Amino acid sequence: MNKEKFWKRPQALLIAAALAVGIGGATIAAQQLGAQHPALELKLASAAEPQVHAGFAPVVKKVLPAVVSVTSSKVSKVSAGQDQDLPDDPLFRQFFGGQGNGQFRGHRNLPEQQREKALGSGVIMTPDGYIVTNNHVVDGATDVRVMLSDNREFKAKIVGADPKSDIAVLKIDAADLPCITVADSSKVQVGDYALAIGNPFGVGQTVTMGIVSATGRSHLGIEDYEDFIQTDAPINPGNSGGALVNDRGELVGINTAIIAHGSEGNQGIGFAIPANMARSVMQQIVTTGKVTRAYLGVIPQDVTPQIAKAFGENGLRGALVGDVSPNSPAQRSGLAKGDIVLSVNGKPVVDSNDLRMTISMMAPDTNVNLKIFRDGSEREVSVKLGELPTTEATALQQGKGGSTSALSGVSVENLDPDAAKQLGLPSNSQGVVVTGVSPSSNAAEAGLQPGDVIQEVNRKAVRNTSDFEHALGGSKDDTLLLVNRHGSTLYLSV
Repeated sequence: MNKEKFWKRPQALLIAAALAVGIGGATIAAQQLGAQHPALELKLASAAEPQVHAGFAPVVKKVLPAVVSVTSSKVSKVSAGQDQDLPDDPLFRQFFGGQGNGQFRGHRNLPEQQREKALGSGVIMTPDGYIVTNNHVVDGATDVRVMLSDNREFKAKIVGADPKSDIAVLKIDAADLPCITVADSSKVQVGDYALAIGNPFGVGQTVTMGIVSATGRSHLGIEDYEDFIQTDAPINPGNSGGALVNDRGELVGINTAIIAHGSEGNQGIGFAIPANMARSVMQQIVTTGKVTRAYLGVIPQDVTPQIAKAFGENGLRGALVGDVSPNSPAQRSGLAKGDIVLSVNGKPVVDSNDLRMTISMMAPDTNVNLKIFRDGSEREVSVKLGELPTTEATALQQGKGGSTSALSGVSVENLDPDAAKQLGLPSNSQGVVVTGVSPSSNAAEAGLQPGDVIQEVNRKAVRNTSDFEHALGGSKDDTLLLVNRHGSTLYLSV
């Protein structure tokens, strides 16, 4: 499935006006405020019981002043053959009879630069003018403007941004501003009321109502770090960076994306970045000018029912260690391929994304206690976390589990030094290289690919085709493979 068609950021109208300017596109870098800055004193929610209202008017009245409109602009190059006078936007087509830009294509001497404007929303977090929005609303912008609910407009400075979580922090020169109360988003439950507040389609401040449809949504391919709150409160283009609040008017999330399926508007499935994550990112950007995350150094996988069965423990949950990075905190602490992380500091680990998010929210040099499952028993491992390298590679995606008595439809050959070199592996690597996978086979369904190097079958080392065939001989049901793909290993259950 094409991810671009699957989801869409609810960023509003993208207005392109051609300008004859002689400058290239500018890029906004995170602007550090200095090494020393007092910690932000945000308004945090109390543990009060939910209030009962005949309607949400009192809640909305309290929250609306803390939600702003954000307009950004940047200069970009126009590609050869690109329509330059009007944007390719259906909202513009309806005003121009469907002809759009074609009527202008015969013109010569058109400018090589154009100014693009984008419209989104933001949330005032502190009385002195710190505002949180989405990074994609202001990414690359050379000019950012913020309009308050009382129609005052300010030029905003981009303090810094974190593309991995899609959070950006703006600052306007103002005081005594109305700011939002921030809830503990970890307490959000499915079924809670949810109000989405923003500036959809640029029509002005708008409030829509729904419920929390799900929490902890991940594996959507929207951001590097995903732990979304899902809601059916209508979210449309222009709501990006706006507030998702509970029935007490407390911020639980920053609206960021919607399911699109080819539509420009709401489909009843929207996603918000949890307030806890947004608050943590903002604190780091303001106090240090950058965002740092802790680093464990493993490539985790979900423990599917097939993988749990292969490990002899039905119902086992956690994060399977598919690979361990060299010289990482995980390697130094003794973690190994095939370990299953069950908990971090006593908190159960649900799946691979849960482990990744838990570690990423910690500070480098933090000491953590991991409970792991290894060789049929549980044990404790202490790890001192490092700092996430800026060149961290994207984790490999695990395949879907299948069930078969053998790897029918799979052809393999011995891995020789030349083949290993072509695959980017050390010349002394051992295993069998997959030369073919039948598209209709269970192995293909599980994610096995030509070029994969199988190094283990059912936890038994495979050095050559003889080892491979011998290991398969004892396989009756699910087959657990340790596969080396482009230098990183992962487990597949076939």
